[in-house]
Amino acid sequence: MTTQPAWQSLQSQRESLPHLRDLFAADPARAEKFQREAAGLFFDFSKNLLTAETLANLLDLAEAAGLRSKIDAMFRGDKINITENRAVLHTALRAPRTASIKVDGVDVVPEVHAVLDRMADFSNRVRSGEWKGHTGKIIRNIVNIGIGGSDLGPVMAYEALRHYSDRTRIFRFVSNVDGTDFAEATRDLDPSETLFIVSSKTFTTLETMTNASTAREWLLAGLGGDSSAVAKHFVAVSTNAEKVSAFGIDTANMFGFWDWVGGRYSMDSAIGLSTMLAIGPDHFRDLLAGFHEMDEHFRTAPFESNLPVIHGLLAVWYNDFFGAQTVAVLPYDQYLKRFPAYLQQLTMESNGKSTTLAGTPVDTDTGPIYWGEPGTNGQHSFYQLIHQGTRLIPCDFIAFAHSLNPLGRHQDLLMSNVFAQTEALAFGKTLAQVEAEGTPAALAPHRVFEGNRPSNVLLADKLTPATLGRLVSFYEMSVFTQGVLWNINSFDQWGVELGKVLAQRIIPELESAGEPDLKHDSSTNSLIRRYRKMK
Repeated sequence: MTTQPAWQSLQSQRESLPHLRDLFAADPARAEKFQREAAGLFFDFSKNLLTAETLANLLDLAEAAGLRSKIDAMFRGDKINITENRAVLHTALRAPRTASIKVDGVDVVPEVHAVLDRMADFSNRVRSGEWKGHTGKIIRNIVNIGIGGSDLGPVMAYEALRHYSDRTRIFRFVSNVDGTDFAEATRDLDPSETLFIVSSKTFTTLETMTNASTAREWLLAGLGGDSSAVAKHFVAVSTNAEKVSAFGIDTANMFGFWDWVGGRYSMDSAIGLSTMLAIGPDHFRDLLAGFHEMDEHFRTAPFESNLPVIHGLLAVWYNDFFGAQTVAVLPYDQYLKRFPAYLQQLTMESNGKSTTLAGTPVDTDTGPIYWGEPGTNGQHSFYQLIHQGTRLIPCDFIAFAHSLNPLGRHQDLLMSNVFAQTEALAFGKTLAQVEAEGTPAALAPHRVFEGNRPSNVLLADKLTPATLGRLVSFYEMSVFTQGVLWNINSFDQWGVELGKVLAQRIIPELESAGEPDLKHDSSTNSLIRRYRKMK
C-alpha cells in the first residue's frame, strides 16, 4: 500500500494540514460534509485531521486494497482465514432464517437457527422455573465459566444490557485461573440454586477447565457428593461431546458452534447463552437483528457513506501517518463500562500482527492499543494527558440521546460533557485567549490547550439490544477494514500460543515433589526456584 499514489499524497498532506480551528473557520459547512448516518447510528467525524482530499485518498486506498472484493469473500464464506484454512462467518450468526450461506457446500444458516432455537427453549425453561436443580429448587444463580472471547463478550453484553435483564437472578462470570476469581464469584451462592455454563469449544482450555473442575467439586461438596447432580447444574458450550459427557454434563444440554466463528467474534453464538438467560430470547434476537443491520450496511453501502469503512480508514490514517499508538474509546453510558475491555480483544488480537498474508514482514505499523473508561469518570483521570500531553490520542465518544434511567438533569449534564470534550480537544485555547482572560504571564503557558486533537462521535437514540449489536458490528467491520489495508490476517491469533505451550512445561516443574531439572534461561530458572521455596 505504501507505493500507492494515494499513500504518497497522504504523506504530503500530513505535513501541511491546517489546524482544526482553521479548517472549521474556512468551511462553515464542514460538519455536514463529514457526518454520516446509517443503521441507527449517527457518526460525526468532522473533528478529525482531514480534508475532502484526505478522505478521497483514504477511499482510494480502500479500492486499491480490494476491500470490496474481500468484503464479498467474507460474507460469501470463502476461507479468508488462510493460516487456519477457515471461513470467517460471524455474520452468519445473525443472518435471518431466510438467508443462505454455504461453507463447503453446506448451508449453515439452518444450523445456526437450530442452535438459537435450542438456546431459546433452554432459556425459557430456566427463566420460567421449569428447569430445576438436583434438589428441586429453581435456578437463581448463573455462573459463566470461560476465558477470552468466551468471557469478554458475555460479561460486556450482560453489563451493557443489564437494564433488560432478569433482576430476580444473579449472574456471575469466572475467567481467571487465579482461584480468587472463582472464590469471590461463588462465595455467597447456594449450590442447589446455581447453574454453571462451561464455555470451551474443545473442552480442554486450561483456565476454563480448571475453573470448571473446581466448580464441580464446589457443587458436589454442597449437594452431598451425588455426581448425578452435575447434569442438573452444568451445561456446556462446546463441540467435544465426549469430554462434555465425561465431565457429567448431559450432551442434550451441550450447545455447539463452528470453527468459522472466532472466539472474539462469538458473543452472538451459543457463547451468548448467559446473555440470553439474562435478557430473554426476544431481546437476544433484537441484539442479532442490530448486528445484521450494521452487517448489511457494511456489505452494501458505498465506501464514501460506509460508517465502518470510514472509521477503519481513519484508524489507518492516524496509526500510519501520525504515529498514534493508542485509541481511546469513551462511552458516555455507565452500562458500557466493559465495552473498552471487550474492544481490546476484538481489535488487538485481530490486528496485532507483523506478518502479511504473503508471509512477509509488514512495512507499516499495525494494531493500535485500545483502551478507555466510561465518561465522565475518565475526565477526572486520564483526559489531562489527551488534552495537554505530548502524544496524539484519537478518541471515540459513544453517547445516547436518551438515558435508560432518566433522573432530573443527569442526561443533559452527561451529554454536555460529550460535546464540550470534543470541542475542547479540537479547538483548544490559545495563549492569546488565556492572556486575554487576565491570567498572569508565568501561569499562562500552563493553561494553553493546543487543540487539534481528533475525535469521533457515535450517537444513537438509546442503548437497546439492537443498538449494542450495531455498535459491536461497527467495530468488527472497522477492524476488518484496517486488516485489509495492512494486508494481514485479522482472524488468527498465533501470538497467544507460545505462552500456553511454555506454561504446560512449567506446571509440572512447579508441582513436582523433588527438585526439577530446569532448562530455561537463568531468569526463569531462578524465578521458578524462588517460587518453589516460597511455596
